[in-house]
Amino acid sequence: MKQKILKLGSAVRMAARGARAVALGATAFIGLSSSLAIAQELEKEELKFGFIKLTDMAPLAIAYEKGYFEDEGLYVTLEVQANWKVLLDRVIDGELDGAHMLAGQPLGATIGFGTQAHIITPFSMDLNGNGITVSNAVWEEMKQHVPHADGKPVHPIGAQYLKPVVERYRAEGKPFNMGMVFPVSTHNYELRYWLAAGGIHPGFYSSTDITGQIKAEALLSVTPPPQMPATMEAGTIYGYCVGEPWNQQAVFKGIGVPVITDYEIWKNNPEKVFGISKQWADENPNTLIALTKAMIRAAIWLDENDGANREEAVTILSRSEYVGADREVIANSMTGTFEYEKGDKRPLPDFNVFFRYNATYPYYSDAVWYLTQMRRWGQIAETKPDSWYDEIARKVYRPDLYLKAARALVDDGLANEADFPWDTDGYRAPQSEFIDAITFDGRKPNAYLDSFPIGLKSGEVISASEVVSQ
Repeated sequence: MKQKILKLGSAVRMAARGARAVALGATAFIGLSSSLAIAQELEKEELKFGFIKLTDMAPLAIAYEKGYFEDEGLYVTLEVQANWKVLLDRVIDGELDGAHMLAGQPLGATIGFGTQAHIITPFSMDLNGNGITVSNAVWEEMKQHVPHADGKPVHPIGAQYLKPVVERYRAEGKPFNMGMVFPVSTHNYELRYWLAAGGIHPGFYSSTDITGQIKAEALLSVTPPPQMPATMEAGTIYGYCVGEPWNQQAVFKGIGVPVITDYEIWKNNPEKVFGISKQWADENPNTLIALTKAMIRAAIWLDENDGANREEAVTILSRSEYVGADREVIANSMTGTFEYEKGDKRPLPDFNVFFRYNATYPYYSDAVWYLTQMRRWGQIAETKPDSWYDEIARKVYRPDLYLKAARALVDDGLANEADFPWDTDGYRAPQSEFIDAITFDGRKPNAYLDSFPIGLKSGEVISASEVVSQ
């Protein structure tokens, strides 16, 4: 299903191009700014970008609504996509010029897990933004084991409190089913991480069994984000991991309880990226820098002045052509709070981060983390050397392109020099703010993998549904 939105008419386009031409002529004697110079050389002006109905598509919506794409000479159509697979396939076959993507999609495609294609990203769209929700019935059992203070559950809530519920279901011969949005989604890896940290095995993949349910105690399967609440309400799944607004939707509908956010699983974790094919990037280098500039400006707008623009952003995102959920539902997480049980609304100012903490910079170490989780659960079948992780990260994540766009914005007076990590080598310092307190160092992926009690380790593979050493 496609939904085209907000495409400029040809007459408006012609007028805008004419205005740009006048502007170029007027500045000819005093020198062109970097943005105008790039606009003069754009390889492609009319672009079509895809997205899924989630609040973290906000940089695309804001870049459109605030005219940042037009400022770069770009005339953009935004199209809702039915699911993540359709979105990726349409970027690969050229129907879309680029898209709001799961961070694991460019990596998975590039290494050939699923569809084989070289996809890159010059821009990370946000940090955090996901949650894990369980049905009311599961929560009623689960919360008996959760510590309370002042009559409310103590957060973060680990999966060890879900474990007795899962064990009871299994003892009664009932599979404990949970939903996630795509095999290489952040949601799959975050849900697996949370379950495993609580002693619940989420299952392995193998070259002959791509269900991801080998040895699983909780059975994970794919459900498109907007369908999560209804699928849980129907009893097909007992919980899910998804982005907003679909956790808060469960609260508003009275059908489930978000028990933890991904901020509490991994503080300030990278979420979506903007993905394009390597071929498209090579053919349209100036256009790529221009669109990256527009999205950086959108991210700045979303976070500036302590989130002063969030209320306006919520109004925009609630429109049917974007997320299309009730404004109140979107505001519940986009404006600095998060509601767990009905009425238990708590401050969570960093639930959605779009620019702060260098959120838009595509760190190699972020890519390495996703690759470690692919290896941990068998999507990468065999042990790879540390150097391989770095090589793939550099092949897919392109901070060089990001910094080129950032430099142009600074030179144009549209961004501050101090807001960008010019001197980083692309690797964050080791991070330890995970729910299991295991430290992640992106330079040492195999040591990281070997530190987990549950998951494949160096030299291990899945063979005939068993973990064996090579």
